[in-house]
Amino acid sequence: MRLLIVEDEKRLAVSLAKGLRAEGFAVDVVHDGLEGLHRAGEGVYDLVVLDIMLPGMNGYRVCAALRAAGHDVPILMLTAKDGEYDEAEGLDTGADDYLTKPFSYVVLVARVKALLRRRGSSGASPVLRIGRLTVDTATRRVFRDETEVALTAKEFAVLEQLAVRAGEVVGKPEILEHVWDFAYDGDPNIIEVYISALRRKLGAAAIQTVRGAGYRLVAS
Repeated sequence: MRLLIVEDEKRLAVSLAKGLRAEGFAVDVVHDGLEGLHRAGEGVYDLVVLDIMLPGMNGYRVCAALRAAGHDVPILMLTAKDGEYDEAEGLDTGADDYLTKPFSYVVLVARVKALLRRRGSSGASPVLRIGRLTVDTATRRVFRDETEVALTAKEFAVLEQLAVRAGEVVGKPEILEHVWDFAYDGDPNIIEVYISALRRKLGAAAIQTVRGAGYRLVAS
């Protein structure tokens, strides 16, 4: 899952991004409303964490503009303001949830996961079955037959990208885009490390290498 944080308090934004990455999400961060609208409008994000008091364009206007353009990405609004009117205004512009600062990081993560589950339940099933493999994208658990396979957050994120397109070839750039954040400029071959780890845990035949193209998850 790829998230966008639009927050002008840089220390808070960095802290949130660090924590969410530890949960296995790819996270991009911008600090003003106009840039946030531009990035969110690209349609590559699974959820947007959006502050209200932003330079350039406030969060209400960003949210309203995204909805007017037809983007249905879940939006979790953050604000230092408090009161029923502010919450109603945020939700009226199309936000899916609302969190008032200061907030517990645990609560924020729970809200993020709830919004992602809600979106998943309205579309494709959150449980993917590929042969003997079961990938539950809501609980982030993986089973081979009846045995649970313990994966790290990043291993699960890589597997998820392959599982949602099981049988298809998924290229390294696509995996990097969704599992690592926008600013990642390290060695793209890091993906091979995670593919090797997944093969050790799931079986070597589960993930095929298609030379020059990427990887394919198959029933095994």
